[in-house]
Amino acid sequence: MRSASSVDASASLPVRLRPADLLHLTDQFASDVLDGRYDHLLPPAFPVRNPWSVRLRSDADVDVRLVSRPRGRSVELHGHAGASSALTVLSGGLDEYRWSESELRRRTLEPGDQTAFPAGSVYDVVRARVSAGTDEPTLSVHAYSRPLTTVSYYEVTESGTLRRTRTELADLPEGDLA
Repeated sequence: MRSASSVDASASLPVRLRPADLLHLTDQFASDVLDGRYDHLLPPAFPVRNPWSVRLRSDADVDVRLVSRPRGRSVELHGHAGASSALTVLSGGLDEYRWSESELRRRTLEPGDQTAFPAGSVYDVVRARVSAGTDEPTLSVHAYSRPLTTVSYYEVTESGTLRRTRTELADLPEGDLA
């Protein structure tokens, strides 16, 4: 992954699919994964220490990925430079941290739960504490529209505001998963 000195010019392109469309898409792909349609793309064993991701669909409108999260790994607060996103949890659980005007809100997502992030959202999703007692991965299907080009990372300042710390060119859901 390379660092970008400024946000990619394509960040101003319109979002093609709405969050509701992405929720429907992640639900469809989650069903397909659970039905075994993508078994040929799965590793023999999911990595225990490192995140893992595989692209299930990619075209001019959307990027869909299956993501595995091991315990103890956080991405950081981030946003996808103008892309809307959504996810559906297949197994395990995720803690969603979403920036909401002046505070960071947390909620836990369990298998079957979904969440969507409109363009401009800042958030993080990490393996839930309820899943911490097992080495089984947390699996989720993520969809992004427009397809990913950059990921911007943020921190909460002492005054309770967000500050962007960096923007990186990326084609992975949350930067470098490997």
